[in-house]
Amino acid sequence: MRRAPAVVLLILLGLLCGSAAALADPPVGIVVEDGAGVLDRTRLVSAVEAIDFYEPTRVAVFTYRGSADANLNEEVLRFARAEHPEWISGDGQKWADGLFIFAVDPVGRHVGTYMGEDRKVSLEQREDIQNASKDLLRDAQWTDGTIAGIRRGAELINQPWYRSTAFLVTAWSSLAAAVLGAATWLIVRWRTRADSRRELARGDTSYANVSMDLQVTELNAGTIPESSRYGSTVLEKHRSFLAKYNAATQLANQAHALTPRALSRRPNLKLVRNYADASAELDALDDVIADTNALLNRGSAWASAWDRQLAPFRSDLAALEQMLSKRHAAGDSATAAALRSFRDQSHREIERWSAELADGTISPETALDRLRDARTHLTELLKNHADTVIQGFAKTEREAKLMREEMESAQAGTKVKHGRTYEPSILGTVYPSYYFFSVPAFNTGFSTGVGSVSTARGGGSTTGYGGSGGSFSGSGSSSSF
Repeated sequence: MRRAPAVVLLILLGLLCGSAAALADPPVGIVVEDGAGVLDRTRLVSAVEAIDFYEPTRVAVFTYRGSADANLNEEVLRFARAEHPEWISGDGQKWADGLFIFAVDPVGRHVGTYMGEDRKVSLEQREDIQNASKDLLRDAQWTDGTIAGIRRGAELINQPWYRSTAFLVTAWSSLAAAVLGAATWLIVRWRTRADSRRELARGDTSYANVSMDLQVTELNAGTIPESSRYGSTVLEKHRSFLAKYNAATQLANQAHALTPRALSRRPNLKLVRNYADASAELDALDDVIADTNALLNRGSAWASAWDRQLAPFRSDLAALEQMLSKRHAAGDSATAAALRSFRDQSHREIERWSAELADGTISPETALDRLRDARTHLTELLKNHADTVIQGFAKTEREAKLMREEMESAQAGTKVKHGRTYEPSILGTVYPSYYFFSVPAFNTGFSTGVGSVSTARGGGSTTGYGGSGGSFSGSGSSSSF
């Protein structure tokens, strides 16, 4: 019985390898009709010629510039009837035998696959072929996306029964279940132990910093002026500092009491992560207490403290151009121009605030007010630009709503994987994490919004040939990307 898996493996290898050469047929012909003008014909033909099919197959590639509500199936059939009647069977009702058509509409964002009756595959397999190209097509890599789709088609069209997914799953299910179960268990435990050790090290670093600076933190807090709006709020955070430190100490003791074996368990990973997050927040807060004291009292380190308050804003300004240069980011819009203008003006304003703060023309609190107002203005500009991006990418109100929700979730910080984000600055301590809309949060909402909409668009297939198709019933379908 113990030899059975090895025997099965040898039989499968014999079937797969022994017949490989006999099933390697390059395309017998390639026709490229690039009406949309988006393909690198030389590279496409060269790549497709190197793809092997299971049976001699003619490959046709068709592109045209349609619209979101157009029927790609109908357009492919119309073009075939007018320009390539050899693509259609003699009775005019099917696609010709031995034919595989791959079609793309880069404007309407549709991709389609069509086959002769002796080459047809199931609807699910047609979707598989189309899906193989979509990531590349979404990124406007039209030639590479077409090649990927044709390559996947070659893997599925006339696929021998012993290479089918169903057969391989059936053949290996019993053996794989046991092996995979054991491997998964080992991998999960190993990964959990590694994550626990990493989180423990992160927690220890932060906890050591907090413990070492504990007395200094208390001295700094003792001289923060309570009359300051910023100082009083930071002092409120400090009042719970020792209680949080004691709680972190308890978590540290529990985490360090865990054996290496216990670190492999998921519940204990959560415990260690809580310890690391609590220590990291305390580590950030004691730095904010020190900066608040230095800045509001204009201590010897006030200039460095002020630079740390400017750092998040400067980071946002520096990241704007990269954000606006992304695809679908509406970088040439009026709201993008407003962001760029604000960036250039803000660089000048930062220099002016710093100079006035240095010569005593303005107080530290006024400087923080100006920084707060500038970041609030940036938040409004980013929200306006989010509306522009949504309007430009979404095709329906449902898609717009989906993107809007992703943007709002990113600003609120609900997409953070472990805990909430905490900005180690005076403004980040005084105001909640969702008060300012940062460029990284915008990028997160933008990326997830585009991804969610693109996934939703690709969720269904169109199989009919429209009003002009008549009684034509060739195997084929299209979907959005």
